[in-house]
Amino acid sequence: MSRAVLDRGTKEAKGARATTAGLDQVAPFALAAGATLIVATHAWGRWLQARGHRMAVNAPPLTGNLDPRVSWWSVPALAVGAGVVGGAERAARILRWRHLLWASFGAALAWSVSLALWDGVAGLVAAPAAPVDYLAALPQIDDVGMFLHSLVDAPRTFPTHVQAHPPGFVLFLVGMRSLGLATPGWVAAVEHVLAASSAPAVLITARALAGERVARAAAPFLVGTPIVLAWSSGDAVFLGVGAWAVTWSVLAFVGDGRRADGLALASGLAWALGIFLSYGLVLLALVPLAVAVERRAVRAVVLVALPVVVAILGAAVVGFWWLDGLNATREAYSLSIARVRPYHYFLVANLAAIAIALGPAVWVGLARHRNRRLAVVAAGALLAIVLADLSGLSKAEVERIWLPFLPWLTLVGASALTGLGVSGRRGWLATQMAWAVVVQWAVLAPW
Repeated sequence: MSRAVLDRGTKEAKGARATTAGLDQVAPFALAAGATLIVATHAWGRWLQARGHRMAVNAPPLTGNLDPRVSWWSVPALAVGAGVVGGAERAARILRWRHLLWASFGAALAWSVSLALWDGVAGLVAAPAAPVDYLAALPQIDDVGMFLHSLVDAPRTFPTHVQAHPPGFVLFLVGMRSLGLATPGWVAAVEHVLAASSAPAVLITARALAGERVARAAAPFLVGTPIVLAWSSGDAVFLGVGAWAVTWSVLAFVGDGRRADGLALASGLAWALGIFLSYGLVLLALVPLAVAVERRAVRAVVLVALPVVVAILGAAVVGFWWLDGLNATREAYSLSIARVRPYHYFLVANLAAIAIALGPAVWVGLARHRNRRLAVVAAGALLAIVLADLSGLSKAEVERIWLPFLPWLTLVGASALTGLGVSGRRGWLATQMAWAVVVQWAVLAPW
């Protein structure tokens, strides 16, 4: 064996020991802080409910009901979880890069669908079939132009989720209706597939910013994430579209030449689509903008913005001015259940819900994070969450509403585990997946 190989092995071993020591120091504090936040907000929520507050949050800080349950439908989730824990680390090391991207997509999809089937097929399609969801609006829509005007002038005539969003997803469902595919099953399939595509998107971004080693180490955690528990929802579509918008933006900002220009325009098209799916995706732009500022990528930012401006002006021509839609949504939200949800409670409880969605390994990883190349990603995602929280426009349900922000924090947290040995990373991955199973078992959520 050569001296160079021995030296490299020695350095890697020392790095692993240093990482393990650092995590051993920070882990108890991070785990204690996360657990305290969750327990405290649960107790606070119960206290408020006991004093007459109607919050429609019956498993505080999560939306849903505490309803521990298990059946034969639970077996696929346990089997997929065991398979990912047992094989993801090896796959991340030995697969070719392109094959790893496809494998991460497939494994994330299998994990999300198996957990959604915990309560049978009814659990998989519960959200798309709900009377508050997007499909419920289709019988009201015969004329698209009239729908666009009504969404601004009388948003409360539509189901709750339609009131709270731009018209993009409903128009997509109108297109699915013309193909005979506007059913809860097909919609759930679209939601899970697009959400699962976020895993390879985030890996591509990680490789561009921090190198392939970090991306490969993060892959199992992007697959075995607890955020999949909310993928049976329209917000899963926003997650997928937003992830690719961020990825193409970052690739454009770190690249140069015609390829970078093409990626910038593709990213702009994705952002144009995204902001007509969810008003909240505007905040997600803070993630790539942080990279753009660091790289001084002025030309690429302009190219990204062009399709967005064209889309906004084009929508105005056919009857939907984006800012009017946002104002109508804010007014409708102020008249919804949000009016009786205490602002200061949810200012804290929202963060607890996000902690549950991210899982303990990410708490520890974020506390130990030292990767400067991913620091801008963490800063952008955290700033987006802080602004969304302070706005008061997301009181509860943020484990679903803030889905687009969460894979980026998962990536940053996972990067802190890169230096651990295989067994160490596998242990934290098992913790993440067990956490997801326990939450799914304990809480019956509406998605």
